[in-house]
Amino acid sequence: MESSRSFQTKPEPAKVVSETRGNSIRRLTLVSDAWQPQVNGVVTTLNHLVKELTAQGVEVDVIQPQPYPCFPLPTYPEIRLVRRAPALEERLLNFRPDAIHIATEGTLGWAVRKLALKHGLPFTSGYHTKYPEYIHKRFPWIPESWVYKFLKRFHSPAQRTLVPGESIQQELQGKGFKDLRLMSRGVDTDLFNPERRSDLGLPRPIMLYVGRVAPEKNLREFLDLDLPGSKLIVGKGPELDVLQNAYPEAVFVGAKRGEELAKYYASADVFVFPSKTDTFGVVNLEAIASGTPVAAFPVTGPKDILKEGVNGCLNEDLGVAITQALKLDREPIAESIPEFRWPHAAKQFLQNLAPIKK
Repeated sequence: MESSRSFQTKPEPAKVVSETRGNSIRRLTLVSDAWQPQVNGVVTTLNHLVKELTAQGVEVDVIQPQPYPCFPLPTYPEIRLVRRAPALEERLLNFRPDAIHIATEGTLGWAVRKLALKHGLPFTSGYHTKYPEYIHKRFPWIPESWVYKFLKRFHSPAQRTLVPGESIQQELQGKGFKDLRLMSRGVDTDLFNPERRSDLGLPRPIMLYVGRVAPEKNLREFLDLDLPGSKLIVGKGPELDVLQNAYPEAVFVGAKRGEELAKYYASADVFVFPSKTDTFGVVNLEAIASGTPVAAFPVTGPKDILKEGVNGCLNEDLGVAITQALKLDREPIAESIPEFRWPHAAKQFLQNLAPIKK
């Protein structure tokens, strides 16, 4: 091991080299409690980010749950939390990263946060999920303010916390979060594009939802609407069986990936995003890239993506948003989001990292 690139057992506090930020990153430790085989926006974002960084010559060590003993997250058994991570400290130090990014606030995130502080290593963090709202929806006796206080404590030592859009940035600043920076998202237009449109054999208009079938996604507000056509649900989650029984007229097809998922996006007449608690919503980008307009509430996430009357419609009445979106011209939709590309998102990410002086 080259001593010039090694960490000492008790190093001097590392300094952030802001003038070389981004350009100096060749080895990155990326920490995430959410990883494959989970299917959600966080995993999609991080997988594309790693792919883009690798293409740019950055070696990425992804510290994620699979190698370690885990336990299921209550109410979300498919999400696994690490119980203990043997040799995690050695793994972090021996990799000799140029930067550390802690993407999630789970048990792995807290473990690496503790190690970074112990060794005086600067790090950045990511804010992907509105846990306060999610937790309060499941456990109403837990105030959102308590969870936000917990999250502020997690992110406060980070040099910067990366957020996906301006609306969530402003919202968190209003709650006292500091040093927030934007890292946008992208979409794979080779996979998601209008050319995959085909006949799904369902009565039109086809109103599509893609995502977790879970309480915080507010699916009931969509499924309760009295609208002609077909309601098509792609995804799985803790509410799947309950909603299938409650709404037998809706079509539930489970989780889909790759070209099959892309076909559903392109073949729908409108994409419905009923969530009021997402920080962004990568699925909106995938729908738009597929030439399908989006109907959503005017909330954090959709507000940062949709161009009203061009690629979607926002309205406090979701039924009105759907009706208006169905009237839009599909022709220009797929080309309406040139700013959402992964090379641009990766550039933002690299520029906002906190390089470790060695």
